[in-house]
Amino acid sequence: MAIKLIGNYAKRLGLPGYSSHQFSVSVEIELSDAGNIQGEAARIYHLLQDAVDREIQDTGFVPGHDYGEVTLNHGPESQTRNGNGRSNGHHRANGSNGGEDRWSCSDKQKEFILKLVNENDLDRDTVEQTALDRFGVGVRQLNKLQASGFITELLESCGKNGKSPNGKGGRR
Repeated sequence: MAIKLIGNYAKRLGLPGYSSHQFSVSVEIELSDAGNIQGEAARIYHLLQDAVDREIQDTGFVPGHDYGEVTLNHGPESQTRNGNGRSNGHHRANGSNGGEDRWSCSDKQKEFILKLVNENDLDRDTVEQTALDRFGVGVRQLNKLQASGFITELLESCGKNGKSPNGKGGRR
């Protein structure tokens, strides 16, 4: 008698601007021996979890904080819109020069990345190359989700596992 084992793993992540994305993977297998259920369930769970965690890191389009807003100012500082609520991507806030001080992740993530680099004497070029290899962008261009994964990698490379004492991750 064949036994069906069905596994599903899903994850939903919050993104900026009240946005989110999710990914789910399911698998169904048949077992001939009931003694294999526990081992196969654990194996499938880890396979599905790894697949979802790997794929969900690519967030795709993430709307900015001003996505969908209509600009009524027609002066030279107004942001060009194309009629569908989307901007041309060249908007800069007053006082911003678009220079290299701008980071895409949160201020706390920026501070923590810099702290890890400084306290562990990490080579900045190597850190930058790691971000480029892993995420396709430099450290300053990492979004919040990418920065979170990058921080985990930095912690692991520094000999810290990035887990709280209960083993479930969280704040450090």
